[in-house]
Amino acid sequence: MQQKQLTDQEIQQILTNALVELFEVDAQEITPETNLYTDLDIDSIDAIDLIDFIKRKTGYKLNAEDFRTVRTVQDVIEAVKKVSINPEQEVSAPQDDSKQG
Repeated sequence: MQQKQLTDQEIQQILTNALVELFEVDAQEITPETNLYTDLDIDSIDAIDLIDFIKRKTGYKLNAEDFRTVRTVQDVIEAVKKVSINPEQEVSAPQDDSKQG
């Protein structure tokens, strides 16, 4: 069955719903630039719950291991878009090429 490709706005709405429902985040705090970890205090266990919520709502499975590189709401949107284009494969989240050190 062919799934419809989601728009950025649709993905952001799903993500906003997830953050509000799962973590009681104020929807007004959520923008594409919002950092899941520093702004919303999401931890790695929470991220697994978020991945599961996205899968249940969209049918797309993100790779939990690579989800560790996701930092912002926009990173999640990009990861979901990539997997929606090629749903047979799990997708890595966008990589940050900058070196910290």
